[in-house]
Amino acid sequence: MKNQHILILRFSALGDVAMLVPVVHALATQYPHLRVTVLSRAMTRPLFDGLAPNVGFMDAELDGKHDGLPGLNRLYRRLKAKHFTAIADMHDVLRSKYLRMRFSFDRYKVAHIDKHRAGKRRLEARNDKRLVQQPTAFDNYADVLARLGYPVHLEFRSLFPPAGGSLRIFTQREFSEKKTFQQWIGIAPFAAHAGKVWPVEKMEQVVSTLCARHPNARIFFFGGGKSEQDQFDLWCSRYPRCVSAGAVAKGLSQELVLMSHLDVMVSMDSANQHLASIVDVPVVSIWGATHPYAGFMGWRQRSETCVQLNLPCRPCSVFGNKPCYRGDLACLQGITPEMVVDKVEQVLSQPPKR
Repeated sequence: MKNQHILILRFSALGDVAMLVPVVHALATQYPHLRVTVLSRAMTRPLFDGLAPNVGFMDAELDGKHDGLPGLNRLYRRLKAKHFTAIADMHDVLRSKYLRMRFSFDRYKVAHIDKHRAGKRRLEARNDKRLVQQPTAFDNYADVLARLGYPVHLEFRSLFPPAGGSLRIFTQREFSEKKTFQQWIGIAPFAAHAGKVWPVEKMEQVVSTLCARHPNARIFFFGGGKSEQDQFDLWCSRYPRCVSAGAVAKGLSQELVLMSHLDVMVSMDSANQHLASIVDVPVVSIWGATHPYAGFMGWRQRSETCVQLNLPCRPCSVFGNKPCYRGDLACLQGITPEMVVDKVEQVLSQPPKR
């Protein structure tokens, strides 16, 4: 019998690839004889390194040698040499469609994701809106595997053991150990689109309140862009117990370790919601133009920790990339700092998981 080896394609944003982790883990652990290779952008490699012994990773250099049609043909030749027995397209965009077309022509077993676009269009419609929970991204990924003959039961907990990743990787002594009396709070206040970003002045009020109520707490800010770092530097100068995670952790691998020791993460509907979720951290998520019904809630997160307003226009966008047709972003402006702080306090009042 030919050795079974499945290729999983997902090229998109970090949060979408992070949502693959519970599904790939289930596949690898429930089919230990199966080799699994994830093809994605290099930045996502830390999500899969060490996930399971039979999981490998390949870089798709889509802005380099794999760009354009010649680049995709070059990538296909490289992939074909790996002798895969099944192809799972978890993205269904032009690049992945082209690759799976090549595999199909060569008689490989291929399946691709159903994104349930019709249901999502009804969810975001201005007229005749239908607020119906759509299948989650995890369900959609698992469905692809089932159609390839690998049904899975999703039971993933974390990238790390229950105690979290080892803090000994951090050279600064104050971050190499979390004191038992401390609470570590993460805040990720930014997202790719304006429809998903709560006003920073409101988030600063949350920071100020949490610092006042929890004098032993440390607050870590997560985000990558220069303007984000400038905002973090400003907040850190105003609130002494606040730290930019980028100043402590070098790269995604270390950020995940740091994140695994948080008691709670406050995040927009963004990648950091999903990164915190796959290291088993409860997330207080803030939703504006988007909605959990679109299927992008973090892994094992509860609706009780979502902060959102019940407005007739919500959601107006599945991804938050459409301009607000009201012109006032009421879905975000109407969320108060008190609403977010109350959710954080609810999480912090719960007994620790570990």
